[in-house]
Amino acid sequence: MTSLGRVLIIAGSDSGGGAGIQADIKTVTALGGYAATAVTAVTVQNTLGVSGVHPIPVEIVEAQARAVLDDIGADAIKTGMLGGRAVVEATARILDSAPGVPAVIDPVMLAKGGASLLAADAVQAVKALLVPRAALLTPNAPEAEALTGLGIATTDDLRRAGEALLAAGAAAVLMKGGHVPGERVVDILMTPAGETAFEGERIETRHTHGTGCTLASACATGLAQGLPLTDAVARAWAYVHEALLHAPGFGRGHGPLDHAWPLRGRA
Repeated sequence: MTSLGRVLIIAGSDSGGGAGIQADIKTVTALGGYAATAVTAVTVQNTLGVSGVHPIPVEIVEAQARAVLDDIGADAIKTGMLGGRAVVEATARILDSAPGVPAVIDPVMLAKGGASLLAADAVQAVKALLVPRAALLTPNAPEAEALTGLGIATTDDLRRAGEALLAAGAAAVLMKGGHVPGERVVDILMTPAGETAFEGERIETRHTHGTGCTLASACATGLAQGLPLTDAVARAWAYVHEALLHAPGFGRGHGPLDHAWPLRGRA
């Protein structure tokens, strides 16, 4: 039987509930884990897009994380929207203060509607400070392009970018293929020891808000519960697939997933 699994999430709030801290908490809970948070920003958003971002002072972000680690502890740490270089630097300090706790780094840069969620000068900080600290890095194609400078249009391009990110210090990378054209979606888990592909038919839906946050949090939950990396990613991938299929249809834009489908016995 897996352990409860404590996941500390360092990310921004999504008022629409589909992505960010809200999606992370729902995901960790649905998979039987325990979610704690350090909120980096409060966003004003819904399925139509982001209309406002209010950053939380960096000292408060760091204090939230340290309060959790000093008392409750964590079995995994997951990062999402960090916003700026100072928070990236604080996150690196937080990770260093929790040796042995695996970090799942989701290098969030853009909202689904296109709004920027990471300052330009922070991209290099993510590459220099967080990629080498990642037990698992989960970039989509545009994020991988920004981190590596490589163009990505095919699955082979995903692999080349993944190799570059492994060379930059990540222990493992989950290269997400949702932005790569084709009838099938291929995500590739890459480690220095080899790769595992996760492949399925593309689900044609506009209800994809929060898929990246959800996948990364599901992976972090598996690691927190003691699952081997490949098993944690496989369970996370299957969870997101079903959450997409059962999306409730809310909103007029990019709608949310159904994070709670396992609690309703759907399959």
